[in-house]
Amino acid sequence: MVNWATRPLRTGIKRYGYPRYFFTNKSPDIRRLFTDTLDTLGVEWKQANAWNISVARQASVALMDEHVGPKH
Repeated sequence: MVNWATRPLRTGIKRYGYPRYFFTNKSPDIRRLFTDTLDTLGVEWKQANAWNISVARQASVALMDEHVGPKH
């Protein structure tokens, strides 16, 4: 998905988007397999909520693109 954000500037508000990966699964075991694999690959991730894992840092998204393929 593309995450949209805003930043206040002196000239007004700037809106920008950046790519981000989400993985959703209700099973803690499946999420753990996923996050362990991300750790092995050096991909930084965060637990977005109870069921979602988020990969949003630019370098980590680039690694995901390398291993999974770029998002369209």
